[in-house]
Amino acid sequence: MLEAYIITLLGVAAAQASPGPNLMAVASIGLGQGRRAALLVTLGISSGMLIWAVAVSYGLGALFTTYPLTLIVLKIVGGSYLLWLAFRALKSAIANKPSKIVSHSEHYGDLASWRHGLFVVLTNPKAALMWSAVATFLFGSGLDTWQVALFGPIGASSGFIIYGAYSLLFSTRAANSFYKDFSRWFESLFSAAFAVLGGKLLFDGLRSLR
Repeated sequence: MLEAYIITLLGVAAAQASPGPNLMAVASIGLGQGRRAALLVTLGISSGMLIWAVAVSYGLGALFTTYPLTLIVLKIVGGSYLLWLAFRALKSAIANKPSKIVSHSEHYGDLASWRHGLFVVLTNPKAALMWSAVATFLFGSGLDTWQVALFGPIGASSGFIIYGAYSLLFSTRAANSFYKDFSRWFESLFSAAFAVLGGKLLFDGLRSLR
């Protein structure tokens, strides 16, 4: 079991460290609202990872195989959400007002920050596919259902460490100072990144309906 966990953790950590909706959410809020909000988003992302891990270990992967429409709906919802974030960032870039990719702090409290991170990861089909692949590998290694589910807290902890590091990086005074000087460019970059990710997910989902 330990060997299977180590191999799986290496793959999961690499996926978590790579650019994607989770990293974009942490980076944008870290720059716009600071360390506390970014860490709460990270906590929300980790919570979502734990939910995915437990869910796939108890059959969500099989559900996607049996009912492909479930994954299609998830792609459409996740893609639409990312496009909405892209629209908000684009409005901010046009107005040249920083931090509009997220709401101002008095309107975007602790619970909202955590919920934002949770929603980002739960509507990310890549997360669903990754955790389904993780469950498939662990089951293939001879592990029982509870042993596969037990990997969930490990993967979630890895996510919190990795995205927590990103939170600290993007919420530093130097990063914020640099962001204020080039906020329009950052907002444009976030808008483009969210638009590409969201557009691809939405397009794939709609194309699968044909």
